[in-house]
Amino acid sequence: MDEAFYIPTSQPGVFTATGATVGPWDPALQHGGLPSALLARAAEATESTWPGTVVRVAVEILGPVPQAEVTVRSAVTRSGRSVELIEAELSAGGRTAAKARAWRIRTETLDLPDTVPVNEPAPPLPTAGEPVAVFGAPFLQVMELRAAAGSWLEPGPASCWFRQPIPLVAGEEPTGLQRLMAVADCGNGLSNVLPLEGWMFINPDLTVHLERYPEGEWICLEA
Repeated sequence: MDEAFYIPTSQPGVFTATGATVGPWDPALQHGGLPSALLARAAEATESTWPGTVVRVAVEILGPVPQAEVTVRSAVTRSGRSVELIEAELSAGGRTAAKARAWRIRTETLDLPDTVPVNEPAPPLPTAGEPVAVFGAPFLQVMELRAAAGSWLEPGPASCWFRQPIPLVAGEEPTGLQRLMAVADCGNGLSNVLPLEGWMFINPDLTVHLERYPEGEWICLEA
């Protein structure tokens, strides 16, 4: 198993994608979730004058991302006292392959009243058992998967727990947002209405809204 999905180089913002980033479409191309997670990482790392949390990330996938060296840049493009917009860009092979716009809001500790509704509980955390059978893509082979409902390989709704056993970037502990973005792009494969053997598609964008910041190593995806 590779030590991480990306290895940092001596140049700031430049990373080498390992074989673990390869998705199901082409043995030379990355799965879309990992560049999205790398863009989210850049948004989180963008400096601010106040403590904040990223609450929405919208990624535009402009073209295939090769399993090669990638460069990520980010900057605050709309600043404010409690809300700011961050834009990030990922390039590879001399072209822009993906862009992201992330909203970050100020973090505050509030004494909320008891009438605030509580989210419905997620499916129980997975226990040890047989891994979920998925495509032969290296990215999905690296991830630890446990079924919560339905089946990846059968038509209809499904939900599945994902655990990322290696860092996004070597030497770093993935944040909750990075873990979320890495798997959020798997919805079009997790659930389907036509047989996957003959009907597949690639989504050109990915938008994630956060009700709360993810905690722990396991992320549950329902589609």
